[in-house]
Amino acid sequence: MRIHCKVVAIAVGFGVFLLVYLFGGNGGADEPPPKEVGGDRELEEVGRSPPSLLSEYVGSDAVAKLARKSATGVGERVGRKEGKATGREGSVNAKSKFLGKVIRPVTRRRRPEEVMHLAVVACGKRLDETLTMLKSALLFSLKKIKFHIFAEDSLAPEFEERLNQWPQSVSARFQYSIYPISFSVGEAEEWKKLFKPCAAQRLFLPVILKDVDSLLYVDTDVLFLRPMDDIWMFLKSFNGSQLAAMAPEHEVSKIGWYSRFARHPFYGVTGVNSGVMLMNLTRIRRTLFKSSLIAGGLLWEDLLHPLHQKYKNYITWGDQDLLNIIFHYNPENLYIFPCQWNYRPDHCMYGSNCKGAEQEGVSILHGNRGVYHDDKQPAFKVVYDAIHNFPFEDNMFQSLFYPIQNKFLDTVNTLCGRIPQVFLKQIENAMKTVFEANVVRHVRPHK
Repeated sequence: MRIHCKVVAIAVGFGVFLLVYLFGGNGGADEPPPKEVGGDRELEEVGRSPPSLLSEYVGSDAVAKLARKSATGVGERVGRKEGKATGREGSVNAKSKFLGKVIRPVTRRRRPEEVMHLAVVACGKRLDETLTMLKSALLFSLKKIKFHIFAEDSLAPEFEERLNQWPQSVSARFQYSIYPISFSVGEAEEWKKLFKPCAAQRLFLPVILKDVDSLLYVDTDVLFLRPMDDIWMFLKSFNGSQLAAMAPEHEVSKIGWYSRFARHPFYGVTGVNSGVMLMNLTRIRRTLFKSSLIAGGLLWEDLLHPLHQKYKNYITWGDQDLLNIIFHYNPENLYIFPCQWNYRPDHCMYGSNCKGAEQEGVSILHGNRGVYHDDKQPAFKVVYDAIHNFPFEDNMFQSLFYPIQNKFLDTVNTLCGRIPQVFLKQIENAMKTVFEANVVRHVRPHK
């Protein structure tokens, strides 16, 4: 009997001990399980939604399952735990510190998406030509593009209407701003008549686009045959003093215009062509340029008007001549890219004199002399017509590449069409690059 009473007493004592332990000892019922505490506090620190971040843990297969199961409840628990953490800071931090060694989120700071800037000046009957140029940039490029369109007042609403008609899948890849033609110094009418209508506007881009660091300027008669991303990369090749990039006007001085006819200073042996001009606007705005005007240097905006006044009776190609004069006195500021980045009829109509295009293909086609709209250089017109007529969202191989390839058969007897691969190589490469970027990389194998 005594033994029985002792057993009962021990059992009652043990039961009381359990009740005291469960309800008053460690407070375990007030706190969530350790994994939830550690995981949620980590999520609060990085400020991201739990499911997407959990999938980034090292060894995320198991955790991804947890994310899928708890996608609806975790966010709610975070808010409630903040109140309790202040009263139990020691225990929560201790558990978080321990659990952090087991699973720790990988915090990835995404860099802002780089946007390329493309500027063009359009006056007169250049609407369709300009839109075809912009279209070629979008067809092949990978990064988003901001278009800076300088246009006469009568053209501005037409640009806006036509650009807004492009498909949503295309318009999501670009932004645009339309600016009036304006000149900050000198007489506006005098600048407009400098060469072709409004062409001198490009000289004032560093002054007008004060919030833009770098941009690519192109003439309206330019077509991209490869991603704009590739020429944009030349900015990283600039040394500490270079602030602009252009291609030579000619490759052979004996047939070069500047080397034979120029009555003013020009860059190098053959001069440079300004139809494709890559610019670091920040550097241009900060640099003091040497000239024949004064002993000291002048800022870009202060240089343009006096330079024009001095040479206006000696220049033929307007703003391009002024740029040649500027870089004649400041050659260290200019980066020269190969001729295939500004391939013109001059590179083939007197015989092939752009070896880079023969080896690598044309990267940017410059159809000056009006060759897109007449029959003087059929090879150039074939490319222009194909891009102009190509419907957005069609198959590029079937509706763009193959028509160009077939129509080139009619141009092989011309000087510029005798080597079709010069025009086709980069187009084919660009289509493959775009296909891989937009399709292949987004397809993940099934597990």
